[in-house]
Amino acid sequence: MPELTSMAASVGALLKSKQQTLAVSESAGGGLISASLVAVPGASAYYVGGVVVYTRVAQRGLLQVPDPAMEGIRASSEPYAMLNARTVREALGTTWALSETGASGPTGNRYGDAAGHSCIAVSGPVERSITLETGHGDREANMWQFARAALDLLEQCVQESG
Repeated sequence: MPELTSMAASVGALLKSKQQTLAVSESAGGGLISASLVAVPGASAYYVGGVVVYTRVAQRGLLQVPDPAMEGIRASSEPYAMLNARTVREALGTTWALSETGASGPTGNRYGDAAGHSCIAVSGPVERSITLETGHGDREANMWQFARAALDLLEQCVQESG
């Protein structure tokens, strides 16, 4: 986890210097994003909290996303990642939110996405979403790649916000 902790320390220092806060919603990453963020001493200055939303049941229960909000949106998509980012940001009252959703492997998901598919979204003063395709089914390796890509996207957005 040293690489993730180093990335988290970098984005954490940036958030701390701007006196900004962060909430996280993750799925296929299984908590690696939050774990890397809270592994950094002083994380409580910017990290408010996070959830692992692994299923629609969890999204409905933990994020309180009602069924009508999901109309026309499928899981493991950029709109779904953005919905979760915006929802957790609002729920926790943070400056920023980071959301990840996908299929870590070894097989794809029921929506037709291949293993190694992840959608990541940042909600805040800058909003952006991306889709990552690793091209392999190594579950653990994909989880680490999803977390790295998420932290990288967050840092880009925070830097871009000025």
